[in-house]
Amino acid sequence: MSQYNDEATNTARDYYNSEDADNFYFNVWGGEDIHVGLYKSDDEPIRDASRRTVEQMTDKLTGINKDSKVLDVGAGYGGSMRYLAKRFGCHCVALNLSEVENDRDREMNKEQGLADLIDVVDASFEDVDYPDNSFDFVWSQDAILHSDHREKVLEEVVRVLKPGGEFVMTDPMQADDCPEGVLDPILNRIHLNSLGSPGFYIDTAKKMGMEDLGFEDHTHQLTRHYSRVRQTLIELEDELADKVVSRDYIERMKEGLQHWINGGNSGYLAWGIFHFRKKQ
Repeated sequence: MSQYNDEATNTARDYYNSEDADNFYFNVWGGEDIHVGLYKSDDEPIRDASRRTVEQMTDKLTGINKDSKVLDVGAGYGGSMRYLAKRFGCHCVALNLSEVENDRDREMNKEQGLADLIDVVDASFEDVDYPDNSFDFVWSQDAILHSDHREKVLEEVVRVLKPGGEFVMTDPMQADDCPEGVLDPILNRIHLNSLGSPGFYIDTAKKMGMEDLGFEDHTHQLTRHYSRVRQTLIELEDELADKVVSRDYIERMKEGLQHWINGGNSGYLAWGIFHFRKKQ
């Protein structure tokens, strides 16, 4: 067992493997891209805004083509890798710790005729079982926050990237100037001691031999997204509770989403698209 298979990792795995969480993310969040969206309006469907994030991140990847190899760390239901495989015909690896999510991922890959292009791997991104210099691109959306060893995750990203390879990522974060203690309602609910910050990711990546190609700040979209998810959950609450998601989970989720909304409205959170290149 990896030394990084710790409480935070196990908590995240158990949570995303639960029937309530799986059905919530699949039915409310959109099913394909269960990540923060880039919204054109407050009432835009979550699925459309989340797919726009994937498209905008993809546009940053220099020279991606059918011969490229891509690794997604914390892949969720794998929608991002399906998008890349469809658009470019490249080979992708969707690495994710939730076996339940991965089962849905594999099924969707088969349904969309992409199983030969996408490997779905049950694993933690703190201990990536691929050789050094294996991938042209590494991708991550809103996943690294779940690790208590974020430096180790970035070390693994740098290790498996080829020289000149690129890393594109997003993550819900605390603002660089966030006061201590104000995010405790969020941290307590997701069983973490801290969140990353833009400065942390940029400084850590640079120390590990990455070139910073820019941080595209979309912090306002974080609050917009959690507000949209919460409203959608409220609209679907009776339908979901009658079928697939417990009332207790729905109430706790509404409360948890409100904590994120409050943190964003107070200026304590940050979110956006990072782009790095591994030095030659």
